[in-house]
Amino acid sequence: MAETKYIFVTGGVSSSLGKGIIAASLAKLLQARGYKTTIQKLDPYINVDPGTLNPYEHGECYVTEDGAETDLDLGHYERFLNVNTSQANNVTTGRIYQSVIEKERRGEFLGKTVQVVPHITNEIKERIQLLGKNHEYDIVITEIGGTVGDIESLPYIEAVRQLKWELGDDNALVIHLTLVPFLSAAGELKTKPTQHSVKTLMESGIKADILVCRTEHELSDDIRRKLALFCNVKQEAVIQSIDASTIYDVPNMMLEEGLDTVTLKKLALPDDSSPNLTQWNEFLKRHKNPKHEVTIGLIGKYVELQDSYKSILEAFIHAGAANEVKVNIESIHSEFINDTTIKNKISHLDGVLVAPGFGERGVEGKIDAVRFAREQKIPFLGICLGMQMAVIEFARNVLKLKNANSTEMDASTPHPVIDLMEEQKEITHLGGTMRLGSWKCELKEGSIAEEVYGNKTISERHRHRYEYNNKYAEQLESQGMLSTGINPDTKLVEIVEVPEHPWFVGVQYHPEYKSTVASPHPLFVAFVKAAKEYSKQQKNATLAQ
Repeated sequence: MAETKYIFVTGGVSSSLGKGIIAASLAKLLQARGYKTTIQKLDPYINVDPGTLNPYEHGECYVTEDGAETDLDLGHYERFLNVNTSQANNVTTGRIYQSVIEKERRGEFLGKTVQVVPHITNEIKERIQLLGKNHEYDIVITEIGGTVGDIESLPYIEAVRQLKWELGDDNALVIHLTLVPFLSAAGELKTKPTQHSVKTLMESGIKADILVCRTEHELSDDIRRKLALFCNVKQEAVIQSIDASTIYDVPNMMLEEGLDTVTLKKLALPDDSSPNLTQWNEFLKRHKNPKHEVTIGLIGKYVELQDSYKSILEAFIHAGAANEVKVNIESIHSEFINDTTIKNKISHLDGVLVAPGFGERGVEGKIDAVRFAREQKIPFLGICLGMQMAVIEFARNVLKLKNANSTEMDASTPHPVIDLMEEQKEITHLGGTMRLGSWKCELKEGSIAEEVYGNKTISERHRHRYEYNNKYAEQLESQGMLSTGINPDTKLVEIVEVPEHPWFVGVQYHPEYKSTVASPHPLFVAFVKAAKEYSKQQKNATLAQ
């Protein structure tokens, strides 16, 4: 293909309509037709990246192989496409301005007055085209965060307007996602919000090529004709996006609506074959027709906002389908776990996952949950902080090291079994300075980890400052908590296991970031399998009574 084609996805009327899912679904359909496709997200907030944002504010911070702290939508992109994203796939206003200011400080603008137009918009255009520069991709989809009309989104919209003009109609198109609300009092769908949204977009100089309409009810032909007429698009380009039972249904729904066909036509690309969704639909079939059911407790401190653990929840869907198991997730706030509540909250579970997090709030509840799972032989998985809590619990209750802790929670603990990494001790700036991205790990022969991965060496993504303190390794190992995964370069402990327990694994990294529809993460698959076996044993024990 001579030139990379660009698709821009904008949103109107309301936030949280699902631009990321629509972008990922279209990308999946184009990829399934043989087009090399990637997606990027442009976020209008001034933070340089989501790494310093509270999970309550922004949901989880997703981490890429190359260590970029990004928007959680990049997780959807990877889960749908099974292709790694990178630093170039997520850009914020903060990063745009930072880059322009650094150029100005270096004197690159030769004394000119630096302005939003052309300097900021030129920087945005440069970032948009970065992924397409070497023709590595046939199609680059760019999702513009926020809603059309937002003040902070204006430079992005202007950059899209310029780029669309520069690239030409055959090389760029705009998909506008809007809401068609149903007014129960009137008993009908209303198109006016969409009309106003499209009008706002046109006031910025951009004509939508395709309308994707989020709706709770089917769009009639009359409504599609009305939207086409008043929004200046062809009727075939009015695409219905009705509420789905799972986000993984959306690619098939968009296929039925012809979103990929209209897109290829507008980009003057061949539409020779149907998308090959065989593997995708096999996953969906297993997901929707489980043969077993398990309940796993997700012990966290941000459970009020499910997006805080988005990748973990999706990894359970992938692992559940692989095991033909429906995984019911019970979100349990660690702040409310104590001696009097723990049995009621955890004893009925088939598995316990202690989630990542930062800070001391709720950690004692996490430690109590680890102890209960360890002593009651309930399958356990600890991720990042969850692994650290497992080490602390074992040190306190098995090694009898009173007040053992992490220096993150207690700087004066007499037994810092978890401590700040040596290279982190001089760091004062918190943004983008953690141990980030992909690191190698060598697995111990005969361990659960080696059996799960089927390899001696693995690579996983990290996001943390504190580590297992190797000074306590000998004591912990002698009492039965083995270090089964070690970084070959730093010698830092990545995985701990308790062999006398049926399935007890703690990992310092974030396996959830690498789980996709096409490649469910082996650790989650094994954990769900262990939960399934535990569930069967409990039922058999009950029947035997």
